[in-house]
Amino acid sequence: MTKSVKSNAAKQKQQQQEQHNGEVPPFNYSKLLDPDASWDKDQLGDVLHWIRQGAGLLCGLLFGSIPVVGALWIVIFLVLSSAIVYGYYAIILKVDEEDFGGHAALLQEGLFASFTLFLLAWILVYSLAHF
Repeated sequence: MTKSVKSNAAKQKQQQQEQHNGEVPPFNYSKLLDPDASWDKDQLGDVLHWIRQGAGLLCGLLFGSIPVVGALWIVIFLVLSSAIVYGYYAIILKVDEEDFGGHAALLQEGLFASFTLFLLAWILVYSLAHF
């Protein structure tokens, strides 16, 4: 057994013991890019939610500062945001989507909130900068 396998096994054992004691283990940020990490449904949902929020805020600020208007840009945001989320869980993490409710469940995680944030940022920046 290599050191990394031993340390991963020790970490998982410690997390299991903490869960049995009723404590929630702290989130490990190195897990975000590790395809071998184990995810539960809530943790992955939270990460996908916040990735989508970041994409919504960034796109809203960008679209508002470059004065673009129209429904086409809403569709572009939705496609871009979904592509980022899909790329993250399917390509980077390589999770089995069936364990988490399928593609539809993972792709809609945080969608409404990020769409709202996107529109809010877009409208505010556009209105403040171009009127």
